[in-house]
Amino acid sequence: MAFLWLLSCFALVGAAHGCGVPAIHPVLTGLTRIVNGEDAVPGSWPWQVSLQDKTGFHFCGGSLISADWVVTAAHCGVKTTHVVVAGEFNQRSDEEDVQVLKVAKVFKNPKFNMLTIRNDITLVKLATPAQFSKTVSAVCLPSASDNFPDGLQCVTTGWGKTKSTATKTPDKLQQAVLPLVSTADCKKFWGTKITDVMICAGASGVSSCNGDSGGPLVCQKNGAWNLVGIVSWGSNTCSTSTPAVYTRVTALLPWIQEILAAN
Repeated sequence: MAFLWLLSCFALVGAAHGCGVPAIHPVLTGLTRIVNGEDAVPGSWPWQVSLQDKTGFHFCGGSLISADWVVTAAHCGVKTTHVVVAGEFNQRSDEEDVQVLKVAKVFKNPKFNMLTIRNDITLVKLATPAQFSKTVSAVCLPSASDNFPDGLQCVTTGWGKTKSTATKTPDKLQQAVLPLVSTADCKKFWGTKITDVMICAGASGVSSCNGDSGGPLVCQKNGAWNLVGIVSWGSNTCSTSTPAVYTRVTALLPWIQEILAAN
């Protein structure tokens, strides 16, 4: 299993990277599901955050891209009254060393369109920076020129539903390994809804589902995890034979860099 070999190489390259290298190694057992999920190793996806309202209800995921910034989906509708919870694994546990971070500013992509779900990205500036630790750190942003090939095994994580009919979301962070799907193959399912600012993954017995929105789709490059997609939309029933659709981060990097530079 090439994936496990890759993970064992982490130790070799870990010291060279500031981002995308968890202090606690993820353990991936091949093709598992967020729908019918697999628990992650606690702390092994240290950039994963939970976006919560003031009642503590988890409504979306997100990813730390630095101590000050979180990236999530525009359709999540983040407000400055919401909070970002970092370092969480089990949402029902009081034992975890979580950081509850207030939101200073919300930058929704001005080209976001709720009908076409294009440009589904929001940047959240934290009021106080996250304190990086063994369980809290940033994912790498890819370069605009980076190419992540079809079929590449990547990972998505979240507290989304484990089946579409579930009445509640799981307590523990779920993970799934899933392959990137070519735009041409994705269009066989979704037709013209698929545009250049989207990337598809799954249709392999795996799916993201409600509550995973805004969370990461990460792929490894040179031993570090890069944020390749943001959970955006997919089948209403979270079908595991249909590709889920993610915001294509490489296509939106110029906008991301512009916002970060100006704020």
